Amino acid sequence: MHDTLKNEVLAKAREAGVKFIRLQFTDILGVLKNVAITIEQLEKALDGELMFDGSSIFGFTRIEESDMYLRPDPQTFVVFPWRPREGGVARLMCDVYNPDGTPFAGCPRNALKKVLAEAAELGYTMQVGPELEFFLFQVDGSGAPSLKTHDRAGYFDLTPVDLGENARRSMVLTLEEMGFEIEASHHEVAPGQHEIDFKYSNALDVADKIVTFKFVVRTIAQRHGLHATFMPKPVFGINGSGMHMNQSLFKNGANVFFDPQDPGQLSKDAYHYIGGLLKHARAIAAVANPTVNSYKRLVPGYEAPVYLAWSGRNRSPLIRIPAKRGMSTRVELRSPDPSCNPYLAIAACLKAGLDGIKNEIAPPLPCDRNIYEMDEAERKELGIYSLPGSLKEAVDELLADEVIRDALGPHILAKYVEAKNAEWDQYRVQVHNWEVDKYLTMF
Repeated sequence: MHDTLKNEVLAKAREAGVKFIRLQFTDILGVLKNVAITIEQLEKALDGELMFDGSSIFGFTRIEESDMYLRPDPQTFVVFPWRPREGGVARLMCDVYNPDGTPFAGCPRNALKKVLAEAAELGYTMQVGPELEFFLFQVDGSGAPSLKTHDRAGYFDLTPVDLGENARRSMVLTLEEMGFEIEASHHEVAPGQHEIDFKYSNALDVADKIVTFKFVVRTIAQRHGLHATFMPKPVFGINGSGMHMNQSLFKNGANVFFDPQDPGQLSKDAYHYIGGLLKHARAIAAVANPTVNSYKRLVPGYEAPVYLAWSGRNRSPLIRIPAKRGMSTRVELRSPDPSCNPYLAIAACLKAGLDGIKNEIAPPLPCDRNIYEMDEAERKELGIYSLPGSLKEAVDELLADEVIRDALGPHILAKYVEAKNAEWDQYRVQVHNWEVDKYLTMF
């Protein structure tokens, strides 16, 4: 690490009265992990000398090759505002490395950096703007989460109907103290459902921020006596939670998706990027919608995008092009949900988009009709197909898609598929309440 960056982090930590630093990273499923060190060990960590047992992290290494190293990214240093100022706690996001000094192939952050490097070879940088939704539920007397919401509010409602406003306000203030630029926060469509949007940034920074965002939201909710969940579909019969992903590519400081001469003011790169996303959307689902529960959200009737189409204004297709142009021109992929590993989901999307640009994959004509109101025959006539209907189907699509497999790399792919197949098998053999209610007295 450059001595100047290292000294800046050391100075910030001492000035803020930090005593403990959490060195954070995710496993391949996106679960946040950390190793806590004291300020006395920070310089050693910044020099990449901190070793940990990789065999204890799912999807990393075997016990006979367990030694791994954490290399902190100095630009991710931030102090936790909810901790005491004296003896404070800070964090650094880390890349995982092998003992020989090479990047570890099972580190999701490294996987994203690899695809970003591929984009950089073509002169592109990627900007991402996520929109994360989540639910706030009450906890019972023992502190265990329930499915009871704290309100009966709806979209954009205010207090006193929206009883989560105070918790959401605390979340916004905390995130702002941690360097987030919050653009909007509001109650969502379903009771107990909320959304907080932060400003777009480069892809790696946004992936780090999504991981941090989920950690902060859950922490602040707990301090308000609530449980925050990013589970895609916690309650039947109401909307699930998505993580719409706004994407754009820049070159030499200009947004390459914008072309003022085109009727839709979109460039060839933009059209081809859309074509790549649509071509690989079914495989991307295995990464962007990674749980059995994800496919309970991806059903018609609850505003979830399930149809492989795009439009400039219509919200029923998978991809929407928001109205703003110029530097704000972007492609909004509406299918991802917040249970995904953001490093892998962004890597998969970028890889698909680059494939579209490299191979000039033309998208179909835009669909400006409400696809939800079409019957199957109409959709078939227009060539509009659907996302996978289950995790198993999505994993099979992933295995058949060379481009998205390459975005993950052989190590992550093998471990990820192993985990998802096991998750599907566990779900498949369970007897669920619906089955008992349906069949117990029928037969």
